[in-house]
Amino acid sequence: MTTLLTGFNRFGDLELNPTQLIVEEFSRRNGPAGMSLVAEVMPTEFVAGGKKIIELIRQYRPDRIVCLGVAAGSDAIRLERVALNLDDCAIPDNAGLQLAGNQILPGGPSAYWSTLPIDAMLAALKQRGIPAVISNHAGTFVCNHVFYLARHEIECSGLRAQCGFIHVPQISDAPAGNFTLDGLIAAIECCLRV
Repeated sequence: MTTLLTGFNRFGDLELNPTQLIVEEFSRRNGPAGMSLVAEVMPTEFVAGGKKIIELIRQYRPDRIVCLGVAAGSDAIRLERVALNLDDCAIPDNAGLQLAGNQILPGGPSAYWSTLPIDAMLAALKQRGIPAVISNHAGTFVCNHVFYLARHEIECSGLRAQCGFIHVPQISDAPAGNFTLDGLIAAIECCLRV
């Protein structure tokens, strides 16, 4: 059972992207028992990020794809339901590209649903006291772009992989109720075990 876990490098005004740190940590150790884990940091760029997720899927043909992104200002793990066929952002990506109301794939499906067991993931996170919600879509920035293209590649290739997206909050060293890096790693490990 091969799982592809991806995160992104820093972008915009963020000093760091916690998903890069999470993925780097998982790349240094084995995944949960019985799981072969491929962990990759993606460029926060529409074109390069889209190409890279397709290349990774074709190279590894994973059974599961779990893409991570940061939702600055969020106070919970967000399990995303849907990837939209839409690029629309207030800030440029790391290559300087800023898109407004563009379809990712003209004529493609309006949306793809997550095929991860997000209801079971939500229950597992809540059982461990980890703040978590199901969110209806992954926004319209590079996170959503990569999620949409990953799902499209799976559909077009006939690969029977589960695929979805999880947004994590920014790291906080504040008192309980906020997320430390260790707390975020534990939350993602919980999701991978599900």
